[in-house]
Amino acid sequence: MYDKYQSPLSERYASKEMQYIFSPEKKFKTWRKLWIALAETEYELGLSSISREQIEELKKHADDINYDVALAREKEVRHDVMSHVYAYGVQCPDAKGIIHLGATSCYVGDNTDIIIMTEALRLVRVKLLNVIEKLADFAMKYKDLPTLAYTHFQPAQPTTVGKRAALWLNELMLDYEDLDYVLSTMKLLGSKGTTGTQASFMELFEGDHETIRKIDGMIAKKMGFESCYPVSGQTYSRKVDSRVINVLSGIAQSAHKFSNDIRLLQHMKEIEEPFEKNQIGSSAMAYKRNPMRSERMASLANYVMSDVMNPAIVAATQWFERTLDDSANKRLSVPEAFLAVDGILDLYLNVVDGLVVYPKVIEAHLMKELPFMATENIMMDAVKAGGDRQALHEWIRQHSMEAGRLVKVEGKENDLLERIAADPAFGLSADQLSEIMKPSAFVGRAPQQTEEYIRDVVRPLLEENKEKLGLKAEINV
Repeated sequence: MYDKYQSPLSERYASKEMQYIFSPEKKFKTWRKLWIALAETEYELGLSSISREQIEELKKHADDINYDVALAREKEVRHDVMSHVYAYGVQCPDAKGIIHLGATSCYVGDNTDIIIMTEALRLVRVKLLNVIEKLADFAMKYKDLPTLAYTHFQPAQPTTVGKRAALWLNELMLDYEDLDYVLSTMKLLGSKGTTGTQASFMELFEGDHETIRKIDGMIAKKMGFESCYPVSGQTYSRKVDSRVINVLSGIAQSAHKFSNDIRLLQHMKEIEEPFEKNQIGSSAMAYKRNPMRSERMASLANYVMSDVMNPAIVAATQWFERTLDDSANKRLSVPEAFLAVDGILDLYLNVVDGLVVYPKVIEAHLMKELPFMATENIMMDAVKAGGDRQALHEWIRQHSMEAGRLVKVEGKENDLLERIAADPAFGLSADQLSEIMKPSAFVGRAPQQTEEYIRDVVRPLLEENKEKLGLKAEINV
């Protein structure tokens, strides 16, 4: 166990469910299901060389794969598909002659890739929905809590904690739309032959085009798909892999953005990710509470965003009807992207479910800046009390500059309100200024926007998928 490399995506980050989808067992069992589907289809279309008894024999050994035989054979022939054809034939002596009939290696390889990616996308969709639900709950809980908002990471007009969460949520909803669309377009390769022409089936079915046209659709239905890609070379277009990994990259981008914001908020002590009782934040500084889960999300997201180049390059450099320079790359880039996104979403769910909010700190930060932001409202109230707008503007400018200097240069508290209350030109008391300074008066429609967005856009999606909700994320380290 400790004397060879093991992927940290399997050891530390990805769930057992996602690991199984990309496991050898899942792949090889799917190969056998595809061989059964092909034989059944050929039998049902009248191919006399295949019998019902042969198909039943294939079904009998669909799951009990003799891996030792396949491995030994592969050492001899250096071909994984033919090794498993041989191993299957050892278990099914009466049917061995009709296994893989009319097919190429890509019949099992490519169709299995599509099946596995489709199942993996469905698992990603479930986890994404659960993150959306938790984030929606968080947004609604804090939709009315004013907080200092930033542009360019400089203090700007206030928003609410819930509205900021709605921004994170909106990006995940965009990802969900992309994922759902790509899932809806996934099709099998079918059985197209060496260059995609189905020439082998022309031989098997004596040139009967109408019969041959039915093959792909029948295989698709048996494997749980609506249809196959209508045209292809020997392989399905590698653009499919690129589209799929682009969706995963989008999720990674959204998660990275969220994790960045949480790390900044944790630095400001406004919001913290979960921190367990016995967790150690630093080996040197015992007092530290490092945002390690958010940092891990960002780290994994960086990997997925860079991994998106792999299928793009593969798709761009395939020669004519197929080359094999995609194979080794696909074995790495596609599973690893899914395993990484699986880990990201588990972390996202875990963090959102345990976010700790510190309203007093949030309020303190806001109140340090709010006097500057309230100056326009103060000026309007002073004008209503009889003041001169132009003169008041100049006085506010001077008071603001001096208050800002005290804060930045001398490290003192913001005394702008005290200065205005003491200036007879404004005619406003400290109590009147305090009334103007209520944070809720400066957040605009943030609470309403949050509530309306979740009610009108997010909740309908969650209601449609309520049977998929309720996940609890377990993280390994």
